[in-house]
Amino acid sequence: MCRNITPLRGLEPPATEDEIVAAAQQYVRKVAAMGKPTSVTQEAFDKAVAAVAAATHELLTDMPPRKQPPLIDPPLRRRTAVASAVAGTS
Repeated sequence: MCRNITPLRGLEPPATEDEIVAAAQQYVRKVAAMGKPTSVTQEAFDKAVAAVAAATHELLTDMPPRKQPPLIDPPLRRRTAVASAVAGTS
């Protein structure tokens, strides 16, 4: 399941809070089978995202360092790299 969630462990610099929350949102959307929360589901969605993000943060803190970094960057870093590249070519 969730094969599109990018690994966060072993990133340099370490995963940011925004990256952790983005991964938590993606996981909760997948598990709940919803693209976007509605007004009816927003509270449960937010609560689940907070719990998953907290568990992810704890996991990343408790895990030993990786011997090699992940093969791909998280989506938020990819967007930043593309924006930097585009700004550099202007």
